[in-house]
Amino acid sequence: MLLRHVPFLKAVFLHSVSAFGGPQGHIGMMMKTFVERRRDVTKEELMEYISFCQLLPGASSTQTLTLIGYKRGGVSLAVLTLIIWILPACILMTLLSFLVQYIDTKQLSLNVFKFIQPMAVGFLAFAAFRTYKVSIHNLITYIIMLVALFATFILFKTPWVFPILIILGGIVTNISRKRIPTKEVVKPKQIKWTNIWVFVLVFIIAGFLSESARKHEWKDRRAYNLFENFYRFGSLVFGGGDVLMPMMYQQYVVRDKTKYMTKEEYLTGSGMVRAIPGPVFSVAAYTGGMAMRSKGKQMQLLGCIIGTIAIFLPSALLVLFFYPVWHNLKKYVVVYRALEGINAVVVGIMWAASVYLLKEILTGFNATSLLDVVVVTGTFSVLTFTKTRSPFVVIGCLLLGCFF
Repeated sequence: MLLRHVPFLKAVFLHSVSAFGGPQGHIGMMMKTFVERRRDVTKEELMEYISFCQLLPGASSTQTLTLIGYKRGGVSLAVLTLIIWILPACILMTLLSFLVQYIDTKQLSLNVFKFIQPMAVGFLAFAAFRTYKVSIHNLITYIIMLVALFATFILFKTPWVFPILIILGGIVTNISRKRIPTKEVVKPKQIKWTNIWVFVLVFIIAGFLSESARKHEWKDRRAYNLFENFYRFGSLVFGGGDVLMPMMYQQYVVRDKTKYMTKEEYLTGSGMVRAIPGPVFSVAAYTGGMAMRSKGKQMQLLGCIIGTIAIFLPSALLVLFFYPVWHNLKKYVVVYRALEGINAVVVGIMWAASVYLLKEILTGFNATSLLDVVVVTGTFSVLTFTKTRSPFVVIGCLLLGCFF
């Protein structure tokens, strides 16, 4: 049955090795690849997935891509999609944990990646423009979008702003009973209660084993502690990698009892993860390896594996449990009306992220900033007015970094 999904999985792999720029760039690339080129999902479905994943803790771009796989082929394809998506980035970050001692971080040149951030802004602006035409179609959605835009721009680094705005947007569009048809056929999806039970049990067992290993000083207690740390981070983090990395910094660089690496080593990993394709949460593979490197090469590899599994497992279990629940609730009028406001909020968040990141690029305006603006404009124009595939846009920006 999976053979017919090989072209889709191939597209996921190509996406995983070309999705630079973090979550901001990933959304635009998904829009280009899985909506416009392959038509695996519609614009409306992708908007729904993005909105829904913003309400959950964990890696939102990873959860969104997992839902695309789930829509095409159920849980089995969703799991394969997840694995193919995270594997390249996690392998690269694992290798970095072994090679970082041979790298002079002060001399590390990443000029080839210098235009990745402006490229990501171009992708995000493209996604915002496309979703604007789908989701903003009356006065109330326009107002909600503007409020979300300004609130997100002002509180961009506050992770709770995203779920709060989404909830408020859903409440506002429920004030009027005239919006969104009250009748629509929604084929119910089977709810996998196993997923949420596994999520809760793993959380409890990981905490118990970690505490027992610490109290009784088990030989390999650090492995148990790491699994609990990463699983807890993946279960509770709202706001993506920008929130995850400071938490890891506090845990593994600042705290005396778990000070497993230097500030420079951690910053090398957190900087490199933004320069490679794939999810930012893959930094856990690097951090896990660095935390275990004093125990030998095999234990270091185990630390990388623990970091990878523990950080992404909560995201997968939560999204695959709650999405069928969310889908089944759509038969209720209140949810239908809420979707209009939720989608408008997401469009506002996209525009705010585009403006905020562009502001950072233009800070201290110089010749390089001018080139960055050209890259942003060029990326948006190529995606909007041509049929160029996302990987070729990425390759072009990488080549541009080599020559300028």
